[in-house]
Amino acid sequence: MASIDPRPFVTLTYAQSLDGSIAARPGASLVLSCAESKRFTHQLRAQNDAILVGIGTVLADDPQLNVRLAPGANPRPLILDSDLRCPINARCVDAGRGTIIVARASAPMANQRALENVGAQILRVPATDDGIDLRAMLEQLARAQIKTLMVEGGARVITNFLRARFVDRIVITLAPVLIGGIRGVNALLADADRFPRLRRAEMRQLGEDWIVSGEIEWI
Repeated sequence: MASIDPRPFVTLTYAQSLDGSIAARPGASLVLSCAESKRFTHQLRAQNDAILVGIGTVLADDPQLNVRLAPGANPRPLILDSDLRCPINARCVDAGRGTIIVARASAPMANQRALENVGAQILRVPATDDGIDLRAMLEQLARAQIKTLMVEGGARVITNFLRARFVDRIVITLAPVLIGGIRGVNALLADADRFPRLRRAEMRQLGEDWIVSGEIEWI
């Protein structure tokens, strides 16, 4: 699939509790998905050219951002990291997979050199009030032949992609638990007048979890 814009086709995917929580508290890792839905998520990863998370997810979870639970190729890891705070020993910083770290123009050059020394590629884009200019980033990724992008979070990244309307498809894993914690989507419509809605929506059960998916339209 390909979007009509000069940018990758974006699939937003994350796991949440029944009350919309993706974590119990800020900066804390929380596993919500059961084994079956984890395997499905890895199948999705294998279908995309790249996978993106924010620096908060890297610092909290130290994810590998690869395909381990299903057959298929690893996507290229992308990290949204305005100030280049990513640790040089983060597991997703992988020279063999061409990890890209997206930073604003004013991020420390010393941090860039340290990350480049362990094989990361630094992509500098203009800054916005929300952090990174997502449109500029996506246009550069398209020029790098990244045609499909999977966005996994965390909450700020999820919200910013939805607010910018750069999501083409959404896949949410619903875990049968109540957390009362950090919501996945925050202040989405502060200055908007249309709600995002799924069309051709599907729901299916995998293990204990439910998977809700569909294409995004704005009404």
